[in-house]
Amino acid sequence: MKISVKVKPNAKQDKIEKLSDNSYSVSVKAKPQDGKANYAVREVLAEHFAIPKSRIILVTGETSRNKVYEVFL
Repeated sequence: MKISVKVKPNAKQDKIEKLSDNSYSVSVKAKPQDGKANYAVREVLAEHFAIPKSRIILVTGETSRNKVYEVFL
């Protein structure tokens, strides 16, 4: 399943908010440097879906706030 994610880096806490069926807003404490925020988003998504991080792949948007992830449930 592909999901759209709007990332908010440098937040006070890690949290996830469902906007619609396949659209989420994810806030992470990590800074958007050297892929740290991308890694933190994967961790938050893995915890939300209760699956290993290895089953979540970033498809597009490596340097953008708007990303598309492939989630293998």
